[in-house]
Amino acid sequence: MGKTIVEKILSQHAGKDVFPGEIIVSNVDLAFVQDGTGPLTVDQFNYLNFKDIESKSLIFIDHASPSPRKELSNTHSKLRNFCKKTSANIYDIGEGISHQIVAEKYAKPGDVIVGADSHTCTAGALGAFATGMGSTDIALAYGLGKVWLKVPGTFKIILKGKLPFGVYAKDIILFLIGMIGADGATYKALEFSGDGIKNLSMESRLTISNMAVEAGAKVGIFPTDEKTKEYLKINGRENDYKEIRADDDANYEKIIEIDLSNIEPQVAFPHTVDNTRNISEAVGVKIDQVYIGTCTNGRIEDLRVAASILKGRKKASDIRLIIAPASKEVYLQALKEGLINIFLEADATVLPPGCGPCVGVHAGVPADGEKVLSTQNRNFHGRAGNPNSEIYLSSPAVAAASAITGYITDPREVLK
Repeated sequence: MGKTIVEKILSQHAGKDVFPGEIIVSNVDLAFVQDGTGPLTVDQFNYLNFKDIESKSLIFIDHASPSPRKELSNTHSKLRNFCKKTSANIYDIGEGISHQIVAEKYAKPGDVIVGADSHTCTAGALGAFATGMGSTDIALAYGLGKVWLKVPGTFKIILKGKLPFGVYAKDIILFLIGMIGADGATYKALEFSGDGIKNLSMESRLTISNMAVEAGAKVGIFPTDEKTKEYLKINGRENDYKEIRADDDANYEKIIEIDLSNIEPQVAFPHTVDNTRNISEAVGVKIDQVYIGTCTNGRIEDLRVAASILKGRKKASDIRLIIAPASKEVYLQALKEGLINIFLEADATVLPPGCGPCVGVHAGVPADGEKVLSTQNRNFHGRAGNPNSEIYLSSPAVAAASAITGYITDPREVLK
């Protein structure tokens, strides 16, 4: 019997044929933590008496970057000292979000990548088995270069056709999560295929893979193609390309078809990601803050869309508009293209590369009773730092159009 993409990758890394439901030990190509989960990994690494790391290992200071208070400064110091004592590499403040940097500089088709962050699945867009794990698991990956895991069964998601005008990758994944629910793919692999993916840029695929975990999935993975090759070449890594695709007779637990031409802009209402509705049901909701950025939608493609809407316009006077590039590379490109000027002239506040307000640590915590429209991936109670506020999720286009009016707005009305 043929194999899915995930079964092929894990078979190679386990050194044997693997099957869904089987517990395996897999070699790891890359392991990483961020400043929220890293301190516990360091503690566990020391407790297990490891002396140095075995796999390619990274540490990112991106969640509270720069540090907003002394307690977090001390944890940052702990991570910096760990890197001095081991051969782990650190990406400090100003470099950007782990998932974006992993995509730009490290992730290769066929890799096994583990990170102490649930959105590690972002790298699945490049044909890697990439998944989030606990801090102790990452300590083992650092020390042994291996992890244990259960081989997930696979759902095949067939994307057909083309997206309509004003509809983007974020709308696809919100639509899918709304369809199957936040627990609809628990511990499954979502394997995306169909003629529709040929029309999706690598940045769009990164957005979709990033949010696979919001349906409970272990990984969201794409086959490799010319778009993969092009992205790796742009980032100076064309030699990292290889073909990764499922066998024609692979066995899937479920097959879901989505006609992209039928999707409208989506908005996820508070307080669950699967509480998605068509834009027509959201138009007119008064908002207090708009945030464009994060590992979901802080890439250059997202900033270009936002800038195309904001150019020559001002945000509504009674809202805050916050924008953060996902990485230093994205920031530099946005500067080169004049996008940062457009944002500042629209009266936006531009933050340094990093997670920004998404995790609610700093840089934009809402007040009691306020409504936030964000391009981030989660809208749970208190996600933005205040359980008495509400978070709505959307694409950068919806966010930018809404920043102009102060109400949730259909971007197709502004893009005309």
